[in-house]
This record gives sequence, C-alpha cells and structure tokens, in this order.
Amino acid sequence: MRYFHRTSLPPDAVLVQAQSFFGARMAPADESLRRAYTGTLGRVTVTARAEGGHYTLVEVSTDQVGESELDKLAKRFLAEVHKRVEPTHELRGAY
Repeated sequence: MRYFHRTSLPPDAVLVQAQSFFGARMAPADESLRRAYTGTLGRVTVTARAEGGHYTLVEVSTDQVGESELDKLAKRFLAEVHKRVEPTHELRGAY
C-alpha cells in the first residue's frame, strides 16, 4: 500500500521523525534519501521531498495489503507528522 501527506515540516525533520517512530519497532534497511525499515510485519519505506515551494511530500509505502498491522503503523506515523505541525490535532482511529 502507499500513503502520502503534505506538510510544512522540512524533509530532514520528517526523516528524523521516521527514524524515531519506525526505528524503535523495526530494523533499518536503507538510509539514503528514503528510509526503509524491515521487521516481522514486513517492509516500510518513507520518502520525504520538497514540493511546491514550502511543502514537503511524505510518501510511506509498505509491502503488505491494506489494513495490515504495518499499514496501521504507516497511517499512525503520518498522523503524528500532522500533529507535530498542528499540536491541537486529535489523533483518533484504530491505528
């Protein structure tokens, strides 16, 4: 599955947040411009790149089908990126 989110955070800050979020749960597999993590749940890849001036496009893809545990973690990560920019955002959902 593939998910995306646009944020005002710089790409480096998003990748640092990905390291702290996924790095605690999974082993790093690739640490270039994109970050990949692998574990018993599967493989997740996080890419952050500047887009359209002051926005950053964050793409998270997994090697699993929709609604797997890894997909729930991917959606939770994007929600936490959103909350970092907008602290009043309420995290909700089953992920």
